[in-house]
Amino acid sequence: MTATPAPGPATAALWEAARPVFDAVLVHPFVTGLVDGTLSRDAFRTYVVQDSLYLRAYARALAVCGARAPHEDQVVMFCEHASGALAVERSLHAGFLAELGVTAQELAGARPTPTTLAYTSYLLATVSQASFPEAVAAVLPCYWVYAEVGEALLERGSPDPLHRRWIDTYGGEEFGGVVRAVLGVAEEAFDRLPEPAAASVREHYTTTTRYEWMFWDAAWRRERWPV
Repeated sequence: MTATPAPGPATAALWEAARPVFDAVLVHPFVTGLVDGTLSRDAFRTYVVQDSLYLRAYARALAVCGARAPHEDQVVMFCEHASGALAVERSLHAGFLAELGVTAQELAGARPTPTTLAYTSYLLATVSQASFPEAVAAVLPCYWVYAEVGEALLERGSPDPLHRRWIDTYGGEEFGGVVRAVLGVAEEAFDRLPEPAAASVREHYTTTTRYEWMFWDAAWRRERWPV
């Protein structure tokens, strides 16, 4: 049972397709380090800076989903979420960055790591060029995986107040409600797709779920460009 259950068989099938990746996320040292106090401030700092860059691109991807959505309420939802992603980048991350000693000048000069660039490039290419169901599949793990990770860590908490704030944000009911709304749209978009299209949806969803694991791993390793 997931913390944010799939609303129907199509989304349930997606969750099961990528479950091994999610299970790997839960035992990654970055994620376990959030609750047991072993995650270094430097790794968390790297994550927050890169997540700030990621969210700017993710907001654009959500805006494209909104532009391509078949129903007006879906247009409104994705556009609101695009605006919300930018608001998170400016408020939640601003607080984290200040406490982590990241200046505005440093953030302005930050550049995406190989993983951040690969993930955001894949997202933007998919939402722009693929079908609407494929676009939704590509953006869905950033919603669903974060909600599940937040919920899994919520009761365990963290000795670090910064990490606790992160857990509370993504494990909380407010974010859970956002994710449930997106899952409803996803179920409608994926329902009764012919198998070739359904296979493509699974591939996009699984790929970006893998990118979620890679994003945390890149921060934990303090990934840099090799040359």
